[in-house]
Order: sequence, then C-alpha cells, then structure tokens
Amino acid sequence: MSDLRKLIIDDIEVEVDPALTLIQACEQAGIEIPRFCYHERLSIAGNCRMCLVEVVGGPPKPAASCAMQVKDLRPGPEGAPPVVKTNSPMVKKAREGVMEFLLINHPLDCPICDQGGECDLQDQAMAYGVDFSRYREPKRAVDALELGPLVGTAMTRCISCTRCVRFITEVAGMPELGQTGRGEDAEITSYLGQTLDSELQGNIVDLCPVGALTSKPYAFTARPWELTKTESIDVMDALGSNIRVDTKGREVMRILPRNHDGVNEEWLSDKSRYVWDGLRRQRLDKPYIRENGKLRAADWGEALGAAAAAMKGAKLSGIVGDLAPVEAVYVLKELIEGQGGVVECRTDGAKLPAGNRSAYVGTATIEDIDSAEAIMLIGTNPRAEAPVLNARIRKAWSRGANVGLVGDAVDLTYDYTHLGTGRDALRGLMDMSPEKAHGKNTLVIVGQAALASDGGKGVLADAMAYAEATQSKFLVLHTAASRVGALDVGAVASESLDDVLSADVIYNLGADEIEVPAGATVIYQGSHGDRGAHRADIILPAAAWTEENGLFVNTEGRPQLALRAGFPPGEAKENWAILRALSAEVDATLPFDSLAQLRKALVEAVPHLKDIDQVPENDWEAVEAGGEGTGDFGQAEGDHYLTNPILRAAPLMAELQAGVRDRKAGKLAAE
Repeated sequence: MSDLRKLIIDDIEVEVDPALTLIQACEQAGIEIPRFCYHERLSIAGNCRMCLVEVVGGPPKPAASCAMQVKDLRPGPEGAPPVVKTNSPMVKKAREGVMEFLLINHPLDCPICDQGGECDLQDQAMAYGVDFSRYREPKRAVDALELGPLVGTAMTRCISCTRCVRFITEVAGMPELGQTGRGEDAEITSYLGQTLDSELQGNIVDLCPVGALTSKPYAFTARPWELTKTESIDVMDALGSNIRVDTKGREVMRILPRNHDGVNEEWLSDKSRYVWDGLRRQRLDKPYIRENGKLRAADWGEALGAAAAAMKGAKLSGIVGDLAPVEAVYVLKELIEGQGGVVECRTDGAKLPAGNRSAYVGTATIEDIDSAEAIMLIGTNPRAEAPVLNARIRKAWSRGANVGLVGDAVDLTYDYTHLGTGRDALRGLMDMSPEKAHGKNTLVIVGQAALASDGGKGVLADAMAYAEATQSKFLVLHTAASRVGALDVGAVASESLDDVLSADVIYNLGADEIEVPAGATVIYQGSHGDRGAHRADIILPAAAWTEENGLFVNTEGRPQLALRAGFPPGEAKENWAILRALSAEVDATLPFDSLAQLRKALVEAVPHLKDIDQVPENDWEAVEAGGEGTGDFGQAEGDHYLTNPILRAAPLMAELQAGVRDRKAGKLAAE
C-alpha cells in the first residue's frame, strides 16, 4: 500500500502506518522497547522516559518512542528511509540513567512486595539498569493511601507513571485519582482522601508496573511461581470475559483477566476478579435428604435413589440457574423431557423466543461497539450488568458516538440522551425520523429489565422494529452467563413460568434467584448452600464453574470453554455426571459415559457450539408484537455485588455492597 512509510529499525527495514508511534513500529519489527508509563489502551503520558531510542540524523539526544510518530521522522540523505536505533551506546546510557533515577527513592521491598516475581521494575532493572547506585542520601517516604477493601497501596514504591490515573479517568470514567505536587513532592492521591467507587478498580493493580498498588485480598498469600495457572471464562456476568484462574493446591488464590480484543480487551470487573473468596465458603460437599422438616446427610446412592423415586410418575419440571454450563443444561433437558416434563431457563420472566437467535442474541458483536456512531440502550444499565462492556461503550462515546437511553436514568460514566423510562418512550422512537440513522454505523442494545417487564414480548418486537427502521445492528445484553447456551439447546417451556413452578417435582439446577412455591418436591443441584438449597428436599452437591470443564455462550453468542482449575470439595461431583447417574436410576440411561461423548451429542444437536470462540452470524427474523405493557422498565439487577450464590458467599462482596448502600444513602450534614 502506498500510504505506508518505510523506516529502518536496528538494520531491519519495515513498512508501517505513518500514524503509528515509534514504540508501536518497533513492536511490529519484533523489537522490544522497555516502558513503564506507556500502555496501548491508555492515552500517552510520555513521563517515564524508559522507552528512549536514537533517531539517526535527528536531535543529538534520545527521543521518547511512545510520543513520537513515524510521520514525524525526517528522511535520510537522498530520500533514504529514516533510521532508528534501539540498542546504540546513546540509548544504553540513557536507559541506565533513567533506571538509576527511578530507583533513587524506590525502597528495597522486593522480599515482602506482592509484585515480586512479576514486577516490571524488577525485570527492567535487571535487563536495562546498572548494578550499582551513586545515591547515598536518605530515601523519600510517602504515606500509603486508603483506597478501600480491594486495592492495597505502598506509595513509597510509586514511580509516577500515572497509569492508574489515566485508567480510572479514561476507561472506568470515574476520575477518582490524580497527581499533586511537582518534582520531589509529586504524589498520586485520591480526591479528598476518598476510597475508590469504580466497579473496575481492580484493573489498576494489573496496570501498576511496580508494587505501589497491590491486591488487598491476595496480599501475602502466595508467590506467582507457586501458582498453577488455568485459562478459563468468567461467569459473573454474561460478557464471558477471558480469565486466568491461579490455584495453590486446591484453593483458588486469585483471578486475573486475559487479553481478548473481541470480548473484554484486557479488563475485568471487580466482582469477577475477587469472587474467588466465595468459592471456599458455604459449599455443599455431601448429599442431603430432608426428613421431618430437617436435612440430614446421605450418601450418593441413597440421594439419587430418593430423587429417582420422587421423579417417577410425577408432573415434572426443571429450572436452569445462571451459572450452569451448556453440557449440564443439555443433559437436564434430555432427562426431564424424557420423563415427560419441561425445562425452563428464563427464570427472570424475560420474553425471549426459543429458536430465533436474532431475537435472543442479536446480529451484533461486542466489538461492533468500538466503531458505532450511535448506540441506543433499551431497558439496560450496562454499568451494573456488564461493567467491562460499559467501559467499551464509554470508549465509543469518547470517540464521538451518541448514546441514547430508554429506561431508568442511571449514572453510566458517560453522557447520554434520556428518552423516557418505558414502553411508550420506546414506541416514540419511531416518530423521531429513524431515517436519519441510515448509512451510519448504529447499534441497539436491549437489556433484561425491558424484556422481563410487563409486555416484554412487545418490547422485543418494538426494539427489533426500531433496529430494522434505523438499519442498526442488534444486541441483547443478558445478565446470566448460562442463558444464551440454555436457549441454544432449547431449554424453554411453552408454559408460563408460573405453570413450570406448579409441577409436583421441580429439578432445580442451581437457580437461586427464584422463589419456588410451597408444595412441590424440590431436587436441588448446586455448589453453594444458598436459597435453592434451603428450599430443597433433596440436595445433590455439584462443582462450581472453576471445578469442571464447561462450555458457556456469552451475550453475543460466542461459545467459550471454561477449563477446570481445581476439584470440587468433599463428595461433590461434576454437574453433567450427576444428571447422567440419575438417568440410570430412573431407568432412562442417557447414551454418553464421558464428557467427550456428551459434547459429540451436543454438537450434533446444536452444530454452532463446535466453533469455539467464533460468533455465528444470525439470520434476521423479526418478532410479532404482543403484550400491551406500558409501564417503566425498572432494573434487571438488584445488588450489583450479590447477584449469584458464589458472590453472596464472599464476605468481601458483602463489604463492597455495604459500601454502595452507604454511598447511596448519603451523609448527614453533621458528618
């Protein structure tokens, strides 16, 4: 292509986009440039000076490669490509000088610092620094900050790279940190000494290149080389963020984000990052049977026998919880429908039609948000339902996208036009010249608050009609990680939810967000002793999502694999294996004995599930209007940090939710 520019980096000739910075051009040439302040997803600060390179024929001093673009380079003699050197004596001396300055006040905390073993400053001091210091004066000390229960601070270690300030301001959209003072007195601090409120604050721990910001709950519990690292998928919301689960023995010690440009980039919400606290508490580790109103421990043979006896000949139904992998939902459906029952996954009452993927998933991908020129949010609060997706919408807004909202007015960390709160306002969108959106890259996002409202079927029809009229892409934002996969396998009953719950025997697959009416016999299969277990007559203990291999389909319809990082406690078993064993007890043995055989059957039934990490294209199929509801949409989620049984078992999440309630209540004047 003619608009590429040639340059020579360390004797390697490369052609790059002239808008790239030198540090990006070096990366394309396969040359690593050290850096502390530069981050490809944040604005350029240019204040650490570690990324210095030599521009031949330029000024007689090194240049900051993060702040100079390729198009700023002058050509060499007779139009020769410009030459950049990254390992010349000038660059080597400059980097050693920068490192010496950075270490002037940095304490020798490595033996007790949580960043030890994965610290950029350690690595770069070894690779680019010198083995001595000429500094003999006392080191400066700085008071630690109190930023709340998630982020621990040791600000004496801070090198003022300002990554945390830029992230919290630009990506999280909550400018709660800043830098005061100059020179020796420069200090990163929070405004008025307040704690952080953002739902994405844990990411600043990942961004900090030194040990100034650390994970408070993880502090002093493990070293990185002691941990077994497993790549997995997050299930705390329906975004399907890519994560890495770090375990020590049988315990999950921490959860970190993995980079995936199409889903979560490299960010992770706080409830996903710190939920590991709930994986070890209030666990179900043995089967139970209720006798005379009280639960007593039983063995597996007795519990499965009691469940089979209850199921035989009864009016039967199954309900699917928010954290169930696709394999377990598929086996439950085969088992219950084989006994003449029905299975329902829409436990919040959302009016989502089975079989029409364009209506329950949509036609857009999460990545389409980046290029959107206009985004219409209908009955959703993405900041609460998917904080990482909300940050992506904010990124589009910061690039000039217009955002509109029909539903409750909420703080979304960016400006939007509030167009009303309910179905009437949604219908009114069609009167606002939808043809103005034609030819633009527009996106309609519908949330569960709208679909679970009175007349949710009509809301879906109106939203799809508006997307069609404006030639927009369409996305359904789910709140439950298991919902799209369950809809894909057809875990949907033709009866209403009330009819499903009126069965004689209800098989509850981890659905803790629903009240089961009195009278029915409840078989509960789940990992935590939450609401579902309290209501149960028979409890079958199951693995949590980090303890079994499972398939989850995210809100855009992308199948992803969650891999096992540990083993379930006590006698708990994998979800699909429990259901397979139960099928033998009811004399309807299912035809698979291993997860591989089950997945083969699953893929034959739902072919697109074999395309891991691919978003299938969905044919547009409009929904007929129905239901006349006119009320406000309300909110899909209650307490943001307590939306599932694992979160509710975590003391840290209770503390975070208490903080949210205190902030909403406001302070008295005397305070």
